Amino acid sequence: MPGITQRSTKPPILKSTFISHGTLECRDIFATRRFYEEVLGLEVAQQASLALIVRLGGHHVYAVIETPDNDQEMPLLNHNGIDLGTREEVDEAHVKMQEIKDEYGIRKLTSPVLQHGTYSFYLQDLDGNWWEICYLPKNGFDFRFDSGVDLTGREDLSAAEIRSRLQRPLEHVTDRTYD
Repeated sequence: MPGITQRSTKPPILKSTFISHGTLECRDIFATRRFYEEVLGLEVAQQASLALIVRLGGHHVYAVIETPDNDQEMPLLNHNGIDLGTREEVDEAHVKMQEIKDEYGIRKLTSPVLQHGTYSFYLQDLDGNWWEICYLPKNGFDFRFDSGVDLTGREDLSAAEIRSRLQRPLEHVTDRTYD
C-alpha cells in the first residue's frame, strides 16, 4: 500500500551539488549514436571504442556503454525524458516516429496522453531503453516542487485518496503499444 513519507531532519552526509550523470547500455554503438543524433537530437561525444557520452540542454550526461551480449530491456518506469516545446510538437513527433520506426529500430511506441502534468508518449529504442517524449510546463518538473501538492508529512489522507491524487497507473502503456 502506498504511504506518505516524512522529510528527514538529519543533514545530508554528502554535500552534493547536482545529479551529473547516469549510464545507459547499448548493443551497437554505431547504430545507437545515429539514433541519438538523428532521432533524439542529443549531443554525442565518443569517449572510448565502446563508450559514448551524451547530453542535451544542460550539464547532466549519460555514459552509453556498448554491451552487445546483454539482451535485458529497461523497464518502462525507468525511462528517460526528452522535452519538446508544445503539445503539437509531441503529436508531430509521434507521427514521425511511426514513419521511421523500422529504419531506426524503434521497438515499441505508445500513443500520446495527458498524464502527471505532461503530454507525452513513450518509445522503446533499438537497445531496449525507454524514452518519454513530452511537453512539460515551463521549467519542467519545477511545478512538482512549487505547487503545494507534496504529500510529505500529510496524515489527513486515506490510502484511496493518495492513489487517486498521485498514483495513477500507466494503463495506456500496455494497451496502446505495438512492436
